[in-house]
Amino acid sequence: MKILMVKLSSIGDIIHTLPVLSAIHRTLPKAEITWVAEKKSAEILKDNPWLRLIEIDTRALRKKASFGKNFSLASRQLRDLRQTKFDVALDFQGLLKSAAIAKLVGVKRRCGFAKASLREPASRFLLTETFKVSSEIHIIRKNLTLAEKALKIPLIDEPFDFPIFTDPIHQFEADEIIARSGKNFALLNPAGGWVTKLWPAEKFGQLADRLWEENGVNSVVATAPNEKGLADQVLNSSKSGNIVLATPTLKGFYELARRAKIYVGGDTGPTHLAVAAKTPLVGIFGPTEWWRNGSPNPDDICVERNDLGCRVNCHRRTCSNWICLDISVETVLRAAQKRLSL
Repeated sequence: MKILMVKLSSIGDIIHTLPVLSAIHRTLPKAEITWVAEKKSAEILKDNPWLRLIEIDTRALRKKASFGKNFSLASRQLRDLRQTKFDVALDFQGLLKSAAIAKLVGVKRRCGFAKASLREPASRFLLTETFKVSSEIHIIRKNLTLAEKALKIPLIDEPFDFPIFTDPIHQFEADEIIARSGKNFALLNPAGGWVTKLWPAEKFGQLADRLWEENGVNSVVATAPNEKGLADQVLNSSKSGNIVLATPTLKGFYELARRAKIYVGGDTGPTHLAVAAKTPLVGIFGPTEWWRNGSPNPDDICVERNDLGCRVNCHRRTCSNWICLDISVETVLRAAQKRLSL
């Protein structure tokens, strides 16, 4: 069987789809799987022997200055994909552009979510089959259920597996950071795609102090290069200075997370990568839901405000009443200490 998987972005969404790849590979070991992803989110999928990766850049296609070059590349990629006679395409994105890719490739059987679960409902007209999947389940289970119904085989199996393949370069990245922090370290990430997902960076610095004082655990603050300002805020708010700042690659971060004593962060790509690494985890969640986006490991802990009615189906990227992340350092510290003890 030849299967086309379409999950373009973001990093967290791709990580949430990796268990589908694992389940198909385990259940249909002879299946040929091709995955189409946005170039900016595809690093986690690179060098994976279980799939053929096609990287695209839909944003570049909208730039006039480079349209000709990028359109030519996209056209070649589509021609290459059309040479494969796919049996089925699985659209996990639910957007017009993701459904259009499967259509343009010429896959006759194009499967996706029913209208209620589509981010862009109009995309259903480009699909040949849609399946109702409960919206009240974790996104990993939602993706697995779609694949299970489309392929007509049982796939859901826990604990979930996240096939991420690294090499010695990524392991060396982690080794270098650990040489500065020591092996007994917490991994902290103060970043988030939306401002409403951010627990204050200053509180991460205070948390690092308390973890050192009460548990003898150093902290590594890992951020992307463009998040240096956040990292500096964390460091400047720490009195102990037991903080190491690091900007690893995604796979370097994954190797670092595998060796951390605990991870603390919000609803962001690195958090989901720490879940994939099976790092003991404390999530700090505001406008999004832990039950949907958080760790499926029952031992991991979510710190959130359950006393706010405005959090129900919130998902606001901006907010004039931003109190959902008004959470004390003490509360997060106790959650981290509890998770460390398990």
